[in-house]
Amino acid sequence: MHSTNYIIRFTIVMTVIVAFVLALMVSGLKDVHSENEAVYNKKGILSAVATQLGKDIPAMTNAEVQEVFNKQIEQKVINTRGEELSPEQVKAATGGVSSSAETLDLAKEAKKPEAEKLLPLFIYTDDDGKKYTIVYARGKGLWDEIWGYITLDSDMNTIVGQAFDHKGETPGLGAEIKDNKNWYGQFTGKKFYNTKGEYTSIAVVKGGVKDPAHQVDAISGATITGKGVDDMLRKGIKYYEPYFMKNKKTDVN
Repeated sequence: MHSTNYIIRFTIVMTVIVAFVLALMVSGLKDVHSENEAVYNKKGILSAVATQLGKDIPAMTNAEVQEVFNKQIEQKVINTRGEELSPEQVKAATGGVSSSAETLDLAKEAKKPEAEKLLPLFIYTDDDGKKYTIVYARGKGLWDEIWGYITLDSDMNTIVGQAFDHKGETPGLGAEIKDNKNWYGQFTGKKFYNTKGEYTSIAVVKGGVKDPAHQVDAISGATITGKGVDDMLRKGIKYYEPYFMKNKKTDVN
């Protein structure tokens, strides 16, 4: 029978060995994890221009995703005054953590005061040279955070693509914002500005759409998540308005 000291020494040695092996595994897989996370985020962005790309986004390889970003996506970081920031300015504002739109900690940015927020903006150029603006909004669903990328036509008003996601909404209910194409497809063609050029956003409503240009039907049984999407778009896209006003090429109506 082993003594108590032997058992203690054996336990300590095994603990050190296991900790060392786990540390090596984490260190060795860090680059792979970082690459997969970056590709996942990029796929989320590209999902908002899936129609324009004509590709099955989930089926794209890492190399294909990176190729589209290198050739057809221009990244910008702007503030809520509509000013584009240089990589150096972004680094200074994020404590050296980020320098581009794709590397922003969007959950952290969402918690900042409005005047300090950094906003990601992507410009997708299709094979014919037409440009689309992809903007971002983040909000709160029933259980946790929800977010979405919205693609706007050249008028920076009309939605031509969208991709929503969530952290923990209920499958079959709130999770439908990501999973139900018939629901999120309603947003295509909707407008953030009315015919007077006033920002009205897009409302998620129950009981039937009465304003086809600015409303979509709610998801049955997911009232709180629907309100979260409504609030997210109304507030989140509004932050981009100074940029829209500076860069729109046609009237918003």
